[in-house]
Amino acid sequence: MGNYSRFVIDLNRPADDKPLYSTATTGLYPNVLFNGDPSFLPGKAPDEQERAGYLQQIWRPYHQQLQDELARLKAQHGYALLFDAHSIASVIPRLFDGKLPDLNLGTNDGASCAAALSDRLVTCCERQQQFSHVLNGRFKGGYITRAYGKPAENQHAVQLELAQVNYMSEQYPFAFDAVRAEPLQRLLSQMIDSMVDWGAQQR
Repeated sequence: MGNYSRFVIDLNRPADDKPLYSTATTGLYPNVLFNGDPSFLPGKAPDEQERAGYLQQIWRPYHQQLQDELARLKAQHGYALLFDAHSIASVIPRLFDGKLPDLNLGTNDGASCAAALSDRLVTCCERQQQFSHVLNGRFKGGYITRAYGKPAENQHAVQLELAQVNYMSEQYPFAFDAVRAEPLQRLLSQMIDSMVDWGAQQR
């Protein structure tokens, strides 16, 4: 789990800061918020030396630990599953038109996990009517999904971009809403259970 704001350094972007999307996005060191406003007050943005430190002290250790854990799981079980969960406001005109689906699953257009696994997750979503969903829509998976999803090596990665409106207020003070969250928690538990059950069949 990442312990630093993406506005310090975005762990879901490549170290070389190469864009992952052709549309509007944010980079390794985001200078603007999702709505396009500056991330920092004038003159307060970290300089290149500070940001190089973030790369060495935060980004690289995080990814090394993630790689080590995936290797440990594969050594123990013969396969590894990565569910990379994020959340985002449901309406961000700079990034996408209209309102985002509630659950946005990404597998890099099928390159990061077996189709049978993503099919299971989609089936979980289709069994309920409360939350909308899409597979490989606006969000197809960030760096983590693309870098560590290697189905040919029995290592499967799926990204979830979750619309925040389903479990919290999207306006200040951004309060958690336990009533709204409860049915979403049930669905997410079902998705994880289905993913784990599928993995157990790969031994």
